[in-house]
Amino acid sequence: MPSVANLYYFFHEKEGFPEREGLSKGEGSSTPLILIHGAGGSHLHYPPELRRMNGFKVAALDLPGHGKSEGVGKQNIDDYVKNILAFLDALNLPAAVIIGHSMGSAIALQLALNAPNRVLGLVLLGSGSRLRVAPSILENTATEATFPLAVKSIIEASFSSKSSSHLKELAAKKMLETRPTVLHGDFIACNNFNVGEKLGDIKIPTLIVCGTEDKMTPPQYSKSLHEELPNSELEFIEGAGHMVMLEKPRQVAEVVERFIKKL
Repeated sequence: MPSVANLYYFFHEKEGFPEREGLSKGEGSSTPLILIHGAGGSHLHYPPELRRMNGFKVAALDLPGHGKSEGVGKQNIDDYVKNILAFLDALNLPAAVIIGHSMGSAIALQLALNAPNRVLGLVLLGSGSRLRVAPSILENTATEATFPLAVKSIIEASFSSKSSSHLKELAAKKMLETRPTVLHGDFIACNNFNVGEKLGDIKIPTLIVCGTEDKMTPPQYSKSLHEELPNSELEFIEGAGHMVMLEKPRQVAEVVERFIKKL
């Protein structure tokens, strides 16, 4: 799989992303989608139903220090935004639909504030204008000795009560492969994120998706976002937790596709 701007990405499109040409000229009918994962995650946080969405050019990336990307993770959202802008530039993409989950949604919101001309639309999964992190998670991700305890508590809070044990075990396994310093930095970035007073400045069409059993970013977070974002839609996915796209991949893909086709 390719890597640009020091970021690994999984792409889906008949010919892939052309070598720096063609994509920015609107060739073909597909809309470019950029998928940004959450804290301690990778492009695999997005299921095939989203990574391989028919009719669209899709790039699901690994942030620095995550998954197959080299480098080190960041400790603030603005630095991750700079990585996304460099990624768009490297692919010769003037603008794209930005899809973000949890910390990825914070990156998407900040990108819409910093560079609104680069965003065709926003899809925010498990999101909020603030992403406060429990002190116990910040403390336990700070050292290798307590890192497994942190991962256990994160996974338990990230899935609904009806989620399969296999799915949770797989998610825990992947998160344990993340360097503790990377996950800790991600949660510092989330904890310091706050764009509540600026949401009214975002006029970009936005879809907000939340699982009704989300314990990490409860539904009220999404309701508040919807109330403050002037051009937004809100969709609740019944019986899903924070990892809504992994628990209910087809439902999430369907609502995302409907939204994007209206842009």
